[in-house]
Amino acid sequence: MIPRDPLEALTRGPVGFLRSSWPWRSAGYLLAGGLPGVVCGLAVAGVAASWARIGAATAVVCALLVLGCATVAARPWERRRLRLVAPHMTVGPARSPLPRDAAAWREIGHGALSVLALGWVDLAVVLVSLGIPGALLAAPLQPEAPPWARLGGPLAGALLLPVAAYPIAAWAGARTAVSLAVLALGDAELTEVRRSRARLVDAYEAERRRIERDLHDGAQQRLVALTMKLGLAGLDLPAGSRAAREVAEAHRMAKDALVELRELIRGVHPQVLTERGLPAAVRDVATRSAVPVDMDIDLERRLPPAVEAAGYFAVCEALANAARHSGAARLRVGGRLRGGVLVLEVGDDGRGGADPAAGTGLTGLADRVAAVDGRMLLSSPVGGPTRLRVEIPCGD
Repeated sequence: MIPRDPLEALTRGPVGFLRSSWPWRSAGYLLAGGLPGVVCGLAVAGVAASWARIGAATAVVCALLVLGCATVAARPWERRRLRLVAPHMTVGPARSPLPRDAAAWREIGHGALSVLALGWVDLAVVLVSLGIPGALLAAPLQPEAPPWARLGGPLAGALLLPVAAYPIAAWAGARTAVSLAVLALGDAELTEVRRSRARLVDAYEAERRRIERDLHDGAQQRLVALTMKLGLAGLDLPAGSRAAREVAEAHRMAKDALVELRELIRGVHPQVLTERGLPAAVRDVATRSAVPVDMDIDLERRLPPAVEAAGYFAVCEALANAARHSGAARLRVGGRLRGGVLVLEVGDDGRGGADPAAGTGLTGLADRVAAVDGRMLLSSPVGGPTRLRVEIPCGD
């Protein structure tokens, strides 16, 4: 599966989770969360140390100013550190240090809570989780440690060190959910970006359909007429003559060009998808697949054009990837409509080990699905099988 946050990364299993970058990213996220609190605490401690020299009233005012500055600075800092654990989210920068609406006040409250409490909890989780195995690993360096501790401590520490990644990732996932709820939801700019992306996707799909119609009703029809004319012309020529051979060659080339044009039309936007819907279009792709495909798509109604197009091209890309890279003997395609969400699954019995970072087209597939507010999940352990799941909300 391609995780979207630390909590989803935990579902990959111990091997997949520990081999990924999520444990380090989660630890970095929590350590960065404690930085504003530590800086603020040191500054307040410095003010408290000067209590007798500057006076009680001045010290209180200075401490409040330090807390206010740390709270204001925590707003953009919280947004920036989210990139470590929520790279799929676009959380824009704060527009003004002086908030005027409820959403901005909510961010101020979140920043103050992070400085005063949550940041310290972040640090505690990391230090306790790593401190216990770290102390055991350092047992041979402690002169007072008994012999059994010097021998067994490093072994126990090495065994507990991978376990420490789990509470770190779990707390990082919880903190991520809270921060996204405060910083991402209600952001008018982010909402407008999403709406603009939806409009661009709709315009793009409309242009694809227009190009498909022009090719299907224009160039393809003329090429069909040309092929027929050449075939008829060949019938009127003497058999075996040079002119007959040339016309026959031109007739063959015209038929090849017609086949290529039809493949191009399918790649732009297949006519069967527009006329008969997603199940028929996927069935058409499955019949032309180099690997046998078992179909099980049952949709009780037609879906919005953008959803059908995204689902169709996702299945096409998944089948093409499986045929090229998996070494599978059989593929499976399933589709259902569950609670207003189109769920498509493509599986194979191949060698597995699919990696989105290896340039197999999975990243582009995930981007295409994300453009219609969907998501892609991938399970592909080494040795197989591979299972790809696409979920696209239908908007109604």
